[in-house]
Amino acid sequence: MNTERDSETTFEEDSQPNDEVVPYSDDETEDELEDRERAVEPEQNRVNREAEENREPFKKDCTWQVKANDRHFHEQPHFMNTKFFCIKESKYANNAIRTYKYNAFTFLPMNLFEQFKRAANFYFLVLLILQAIPQITTLAWYTTLVPLLVVLGVTAIKDLVDDVARHKMDNEINNRTCEVIKDSRFKIAKWKEIQVGDVIRLKKNDFIPADILLLSSSEPNSLCYVETAELDGETNLKFKMALEITHQYLQKENSLAAFDGFIECEEPNNRLDKFTGTLFWRNTSFPLDADKILLRGCVIRNTDFCHGLVIFAGADTKIMKNSGKTRFKRTKIDYLMNYMVYTIFVVLILLSAGLAIGHAYWEAQIGNFSWYLYDGEDATPSYRGFLNFWGYIIVLNTLVPISLYVSVEVIRLGQSYFINWDLQMYYPEKDTPAKARTTTLNEQLGQIHYIFSDKTGTLTQNIMTFKKCCINGQIYGDHRDASQNSHSKIEPVDFSWNMYSDGKLVFYDHYLIEQIQLGKEPEVRQFFFLLAVCHTVMVDRLDGQLNYQAASPDEGALVSAARNFGFAFLTRTQNTITISELGTERTYNVLAMLDFNSDRKRMSIIGTNAVDLNLADVGVSSKMWAASCGIWVAALRVVDAQHELLYLRTPEGNIRLYCKGADTVIYERLHRMNPMKQETQDALDIFASETLRTLCLCYKEIEEKEYEEWNKKFMAASIASTNRDEALDKVYEEIEKDLILLGATAIEDKLQDGVPETISKLAKADIKIWVLTGDKKETAENIGFACELLTEDTTICYGEDISALLHTRMENQRNRSGVYARFVPQVHEPFFPPGGSRALIITGSWLNEILLEKKTKRSKILKLKFPRTEEERRMRTQSKRRLEAKKEQQQQNFVDLACECSAVICCRVTPKQKAMVVDLVKRYKKAITLAIGDGANDVNMIKTAHIGVGISGQEGMQAVMSSDYSFAQFRYLQRLLLVHGRWSYIRMCKFLRYFFYKNFAFTLVHFWYSFFNGYSAQTAYEDWFITLYNVLYSSLPVLLMGLLDQDVSDKLSLRFPGLYVVGQRDLLFNYRRFFVSLLHGVLTSLILFFIPLGAYLQTVGQDGEAPSDYQSFAVTIASALIITVNFQIGLDTSYWTFVNAFSIFGSIALYFGIMFDFHSAGIHVLFPSAFQFTGTASNALRQPYIWLTIILTVAVCLLPVVAIRFLSMTIWPSESDKIQKHRKQLKAEEQWKRRQNVFRRGVSRRRSAYAFSHQRGYADLISSGRSIRKKRYPLDAVIADGTAEYRRTMES
Repeated sequence: MNTERDSETTFEEDSQPNDEVVPYSDDETEDELEDRERAVEPEQNRVNREAEENREPFKKDCTWQVKANDRHFHEQPHFMNTKFFCIKESKYANNAIRTYKYNAFTFLPMNLFEQFKRAANFYFLVLLILQAIPQITTLAWYTTLVPLLVVLGVTAIKDLVDDVARHKMDNEINNRTCEVIKDSRFKIAKWKEIQVGDVIRLKKNDFIPADILLLSSSEPNSLCYVETAELDGETNLKFKMALEITHQYLQKENSLAAFDGFIECEEPNNRLDKFTGTLFWRNTSFPLDADKILLRGCVIRNTDFCHGLVIFAGADTKIMKNSGKTRFKRTKIDYLMNYMVYTIFVVLILLSAGLAIGHAYWEAQIGNFSWYLYDGEDATPSYRGFLNFWGYIIVLNTLVPISLYVSVEVIRLGQSYFINWDLQMYYPEKDTPAKARTTTLNEQLGQIHYIFSDKTGTLTQNIMTFKKCCINGQIYGDHRDASQNSHSKIEPVDFSWNMYSDGKLVFYDHYLIEQIQLGKEPEVRQFFFLLAVCHTVMVDRLDGQLNYQAASPDEGALVSAARNFGFAFLTRTQNTITISELGTERTYNVLAMLDFNSDRKRMSIIGTNAVDLNLADVGVSSKMWAASCGIWVAALRVVDAQHELLYLRTPEGNIRLYCKGADTVIYERLHRMNPMKQETQDALDIFASETLRTLCLCYKEIEEKEYEEWNKKFMAASIASTNRDEALDKVYEEIEKDLILLGATAIEDKLQDGVPETISKLAKADIKIWVLTGDKKETAENIGFACELLTEDTTICYGEDISALLHTRMENQRNRSGVYARFVPQVHEPFFPPGGSRALIITGSWLNEILLEKKTKRSKILKLKFPRTEEERRMRTQSKRRLEAKKEQQQQNFVDLACECSAVICCRVTPKQKAMVVDLVKRYKKAITLAIGDGANDVNMIKTAHIGVGISGQEGMQAVMSSDYSFAQFRYLQRLLLVHGRWSYIRMCKFLRYFFYKNFAFTLVHFWYSFFNGYSAQTAYEDWFITLYNVLYSSLPVLLMGLLDQDVSDKLSLRFPGLYVVGQRDLLFNYRRFFVSLLHGVLTSLILFFIPLGAYLQTVGQDGEAPSDYQSFAVTIASALIITVNFQIGLDTSYWTFVNAFSIFGSIALYFGIMFDFHSAGIHVLFPSAFQFTGTASNALRQPYIWLTIILTVAVCLLPVVAIRFLSMTIWPSESDKIQKHRKQLKAEEQWKRRQNVFRRGVSRRRSAYAFSHQRGYADLISSGRSIRKKRYPLDAVIADGTAEYRRTMES
């Protein structure tokens, strides 16, 4: 018995994933899945189910209740949730958005609490408390307090500035206005004042403030057109439609104010494409779905006004639910730095403990027997050792660098400003600069392994352009004049002769214009005529100009192209379409629209050649036009005041079908006698090799009798109560055959400038790019070729291919996991043989199938409310563990396989799947990831990745607001990573290595000094020197190096992307580098202490005075230390500027200036207890012997470093060293040239399919007449009556 199968099953387990559809919604419930497929249930299950059904029913899914125009309803006690102790708040969120962290009252306590959560800050707070205890303090309290206040203050100011910016952004959104019903009237209200149940009015171009139920609008049947760019990055419009009952009764202000509808619907969730609910009004219930809901973030378009009822507000809206959790992001260096600080803590404790033991031993052996050391206390040696332990914790506290964190923050802040100020990442067309929206991740930009990119609006401009076409076997679109002569440089075609031209199309083939105007080849005009009539585009007139709204950008591009070439679509009614053919307006009857979907990959239109002419204008011109098309006029006339309707018949019949679609489906349906079939095939190969999106056009003459028989089947399928879509598709198949091929179009899905070059450079930097998109597989594959992620030499694997590979791997792993598994070492076996370039293209459905992420439904054994046995519980737990282990192993195998591919494209994926793919790579590859997108559907992915980048363009700001960095064009990514990211990583690594070095060199002098002072925790320096060492004497040079240093210029960084790999491999900062810095500091401190010690032993100054007192010794060591560490940073600096040089020598001068001031008699008189080194500096430093000692100490510290650097650069130079050595010979100005594709005519088998919209088009809307304003088209009724009369006449 298989317990896994018994416990839970997978939905449609044996079905093949559908590549064309986006998988189920992210939050589908088990009950929703259960409803999809009802199996025959056993008798016992039926009895159990009936027993459950007899209980009191409870609606699990529709628990969200909304009452229109009644705010008090939502404040009832059973809608209140306990927030904190007895404080309660409504479960209905208000509409205010809050992204800030603090307010005026919480800033100080919360910020201090967050800062003291850092181990180093808390450690220094404890030190400050210890220094207040007289028995153990060895340093003045200000030596810790001053640096701690500086650190806390700088960090607090930075956090305050960031939070003020968040407040401003929140206020800007929350204070937007719209009209809300208050006191039975529409009044202006701010977004933050809107509540669930409010009725609001929105106008054209308004943003939608909440998730609302559409009640009515200014359009016919209360249609409302919305732009969803904020959600999915698409600028083509979607339509929503209100219920008929609300459209009929809720148009006026008083009826809207009196509206008291009650709604029960699903709880707030992240399903953008799904909504389930019921409206109860007028003693009737009305079902609600996603087509009646307007989502927050969308924009009202082409609709003068609309009214809606707020269902979800604020944080409950779908766009906010879909944003995912806000994750606190930290860099890899942050984690490493924390571990190193913990290591230093351990070292500090061990050193203090060792020295404390030494002091206890010294006290027992020497201290107790030295009368002159008696301090009046009779403490035991062990107790004195215990006190000295804490004393050494205080003395050696600078091993843990308190200023490290604040210095890191300052450097990151400066690097962020450099990104903001980079003019080469500024996009002047949109006036959009690059923006570092966080200051904590800069160096991680230099460590990226994987980039996850959206397609629409990120790689592409989401702008489709008509580039070429093939008509009757001839290709048009090259640079040619009217005489068919090719020219490399030629002026674009002048479309000024066309009154309907929009002036946006750039076309260079003058010969095509010549063919259209002369009309010698009827197929040319027929080609553009087809584009003008076979579509579902909606048209509107704005300021006298035609404005097209298409279900997909491709369709809009084709209709616009036909418009520019003289065949302009003007208007349509329920059953007619009007176009301008080279200046002559004609209206055609539309008998049927065969809409496209993802399975059909084509659309067709069936119509009669009816022409709407003015009576006075029926003359030679129209007759000549008809004759040129081989058409003669037939015999029906319907007359009204100014128009007559003529049916145009061809010799074979008067009905024609026009069809356009993907070549893969069109070629299967062509008539076997198509003379231009091969020529068009060759043209398609050429278009595909140029990464253009292709589409085939064809037509068919239909006899009257054939159409009548088909129409009966069509009408029956249209009213089918079950499986209507399948029935319609079957009927469509019957008529769409034996087609005559006209030609093919080629559309360019315009990439953003520089996308291929950017991807190529990033690939040379060993960064892998994965494209995650909701688009169709063919579209995504085409973009892969266009941006050169894929080439003709790439072997492409699909979901079905890798599913078999993964299944085989799982079987092998299961076989090896038996008894002998512990004796067999784990071996990583590649999925593919070595050599060759491979890419993976996988759809969301296959992704769920492979990763075992398909929704699970409960087993058919209903679980009643009685306790199970312990054995059943144990078996179920084991079963779940096995399933989880299998799922985890399968996911790891998938990641391993995908990472063996040079490129991965995931298409038809949901926002949750995008985030899941990013998380899988993070989890199983431990790699640094970057996600880049432009729409709300990318927000979850952006938040999941280590670094999120938002594209700020025409597609909205939702992704930008959730991102860490933003800019306007994808090409700026190469500069962000290869220049700013690499520089930031190198600077931060140098800074950290140097910082640890200088603190170890400074602090460990106390350690060596302990061996000569009885381990008494006596300091080797003056207290004020200890206080100011990290604050003034050594801070500025290291900060400037962390801000300004660069090994090579930005141009060379872009020219040699291979320099980037040092960050990916963590070569510049790791535990090995840390211990090298530690050892360097130890050796430096050893030299700093023992050379002056040897020089001071048994010496006398020139004036007969002994310079070997403690204070002079402290000044000598301190002076040698300051000169050494500042010169050391000079050796580490690669990019010298005046500022760097000034900071190094200025810090040394500042040290001597402050030291002479602090050692003067005047300040001692004012503060005798704080300044006790009176006259030490002037007395000691006037001795040449002291200066020689300082010079010798500095030389011994630095000369070995210089020698090692010279040998390493000579014998083992890095790639950066080689470029620096020859940078004068390198021509940094040379532009990188895009590699040329190897073009092989006729070899490419790649197909670029038509990009149908993700939903059906507007055909149902048009055919039903719901989108038509009847008052605008008074002839509708006349035409319909005339058509009916004509059909009755023909039947008789």
